[in-house]
Amino acid sequence: MNSLGASYRALVVGASGAIGSAFVRALQQDPACQQVLSLSRASHPGFDMQDEASIASAAAELAQAAPLHLIVDATGALTIDGHGPEKSLNALHAEPLLQSLAVNAVGPALLFKHLLPLLDTTQRTVYAKLSARVGSITDNRKGGWYSYRAAKAALNMLLHTAAIEAARKRPQLVVAALQPGTVASALSQPFVASGALAPDTSVAGLLHALDALPAHSGAHFVDHQGLPIPW
Repeated sequence: MNSLGASYRALVVGASGAIGSAFVRALQQDPACQQVLSLSRASHPGFDMQDEASIASAAAELAQAAPLHLIVDATGALTIDGHGPEKSLNALHAEPLLQSLAVNAVGPALLFKHLLPLLDTTQRTVYAKLSARVGSITDNRKGGWYSYRAAKAALNMLLHTAAIEAARKRPQLVVAALQPGTVASALSQPFVASGALAPDTSVAGLLHALDALPAHSGAHFVDHQGLPIPW
């Protein structure tokens, strides 16, 4: 990345996943990136995106490496406890819906809350969160996937709202909800027959897109080609 200076420090949350690990690899290969930190259950035993106390504890530990300049949250789940995307309204049930909201919206919002203070306040910084095109209300033309769509739409609203507030004290902060494309991963494998992007290809595009985004009040919603997605 060129927009964060010659010695920026980055953190990748969910670094053990297909896209998270690709972010780690890409940042480690960037000569401008001074340090790449990882946060996952493997790197921080006890870390749980559904446990705010564990999020706060991890953030306190990571504060030793602050200030950071780039944070990427690559967490998320499409199939949870054996429940995949619903194909019809009749397949919608309360518990899987609430669990998807907890994993894909509530946890990431609490993570943003606790990691935001670690970002540098004196220069351009970026907070990026993997979202999904199916979270776009405007772009929803096929229906289905109730829980995942609702959770990603909620995530987008939480990010956008937090970004508006954060911009008042951090005018150089860029907040972005990212659509990585259909990436070959354990998450997408049951639903994609062929043609999925390699994680490294997706991440290269996402980092290029992040590099070009301007700071403003509110979040961006873009895909791996840098194209805006309607909320």
